[in-house]
Amino acid sequence: MRIARFSIDGNVAFGAVEGDKPDELVLDIIKGIPFADFQLSGTKVPLSKVRLLPPVLPNKVVAYGRNYADHAKELGNEVPDVPFAFFKPSTSVIGPGDEIQYPSFSADVHHEAELAVVIGRMCREVPRERVKDVIFGYTCANDITARDVQKREKQWARAKGFDTSCPLGPWVETDLDLGRAADLTIQLTVNGEQRQLGRTSEMIHPIEDLIVNISEAMTLLPGDVILTGTPAGVGPLTVGDEVAVTIEGIGTLTNKVVKRG
Repeated sequence: MRIARFSIDGNVAFGAVEGDKPDELVLDIIKGIPFADFQLSGTKVPLSKVRLLPPVLPNKVVAYGRNYADHAKELGNEVPDVPFAFFKPSTSVIGPGDEIQYPSFSADVHHEAELAVVIGRMCREVPRERVKDVIFGYTCANDITARDVQKREKQWARAKGFDTSCPLGPWVETDLDLGRAADLTIQLTVNGEQRQLGRTSEMIHPIEDLIVNISEAMTLLPGDVILTGTPAGVGPLTVGDEVAVTIEGIGTLTNKVVKRG
């Protein structure tokens, strides 16, 4: 099931996305919230009539760096022996169609296409064999990075955590199992030109290892998001660019870069 979060007539709701053709998609409005038992209301609205929002509002976004060997190599970094985590604040999250605001303190902002894992239940110290039980689903992410700031500052809070630096969407796909999620095509285009192309099977540390790693340290809450790293091909964005992340079996997340006002 594809679960979207949307607004219509000033109201915010979740809905199940139905249909196959992009111009014929409809939302069946959900009664309640998708992280608990819910029912479909049967009230349907065309997707074209709503504004899609970030599919979840995470308490925290835990991101993993250098999890694809070719990406680490292209930036001259060593591959870490253990998963390498950092955080993006909730204020960095935007949804499909929202604008990425180019930060005034950077002159070298890069795109990074990523598979995002959405947590479905409160959990801590999750054993590897139980990881599948705590995953709600998967969505597309773009780990927007101020590369020049990342290089000159010892920690990545500003480089990775500025407002609008974490586009998520267009919805959460709940029908993918761990086996399939471990081998999906992930690609990114800028103005229609392909920049990144890889497979999630190229991850150094698989999804199970990442969730085991972070849940050893902290409690994960429903709606929290885990970013799993980016394949090679990262590069600069400029004001006016349209950037799109497409992941097999999930969908496409598109955003435009604008000057920060």
